[in-house]
Amino acid sequence: MNLLQLFLIPLLAASPLAAAPAPPAPRKTVVAYVPNWIDLKSYAGEIDYGRLTHLNLAFENPVDDSGQLSFKASNQFVIDRAKEKKVKVLISIGGGSASDDPVLKPRYQMLMSPEKRKDFAAKLSEYVVSHGLDGIDVDIEGPSIGDDYGPFIEELSALLKPKGKLLTAALSKGYGGDRVPDSTLKCYDFLNIMAYDATGPWSPDQPGQHSSLQFAGSCVDYWLSRGLPKEKAVLGVPFYGYGFGDNVTKRNFGYNEIVAAFPGSEQQDQAGTTIWYNGIPTMKAKARLVMERQLAGVMIWSLNCDAEGEASLLTTLDSVLREKTPPVKK
Repeated sequence: MNLLQLFLIPLLAASPLAAAPAPPAPRKTVVAYVPNWIDLKSYAGEIDYGRLTHLNLAFENPVDDSGQLSFKASNQFVIDRAKEKKVKVLISIGGGSASDDPVLKPRYQMLMSPEKRKDFAAKLSEYVVSHGLDGIDVDIEGPSIGDDYGPFIEELSALLKPKGKLLTAALSKGYGGDRVPDSTLKCYDFLNIMAYDATGPWSPDQPGQHSSLQFAGSCVDYWLSRGLPKEKAVLGVPFYGYGFGDNVTKRNFGYNEIVAAFPGSEQQDQAGTTIWYNGIPTMKAKARLVMERQLAGVMIWSLNCDAEGEASLLTTLDSVLREKTPPVKK
């Protein structure tokens, strides 16, 4: 070996071509629903955009039988700020309350019918473009999901995909999800799995946790068994709880309300004697489930119910989802 070779060997060993680092793992999806009945002008400035990838503005719905969709002017505050922060914004249509609404339920059924769905899908596609949105999230649930749901999703997908727009949905295991055809799953860019509301004030004789870790796992298993790729599975987590007994209520308790009323409750899943929710330990466990099973990420309903500072559930999720991916759990 001559002197030139002795000089070149260390240089080659240090070359980037000799030992290129592995590319970083893709960032996990973090979808947050933001209700547009709150003060969005103020709230748009409070959102921690750096911990999110997508925001779903909820909800806008058809205002007439032609399928013209509403648009709340204050949505624009969130859209503009999210664009600055490189966070994608989708509009969510439907909503749980729309599923049995005496006006919206029959209106959606009519607009998804064979005679109307093409025109309705075209209006939605144009709406996304005209408002500078990144896509549509379909939150049609329960009794509003019928035989026309699948063909409507396929029609909408065919119009959105060529425009580079996203199509997602929020579906549960039991509230209408079983009526969604397996073939429809391929149309979604990802599916927000509503792994909560296993019980609630509507079942006063069944008090307890409405969104346990076990329930979350079973909801994921259900959709994967239907053919949903794990890369499209987004686990929904609740930023709210339900009360029973002395705390029974027709509305939910925001996580921020619970933490404010019961100091230290962020480390628990039950406050007082009859309010159940997800605290920091359970939220960490759900984020680890996402990492271990290599799911797409998490979905939050709803972001405005988070607490501030060390009690924040969004911060909790983000801290786990940014960890190095562990071995796949068998």
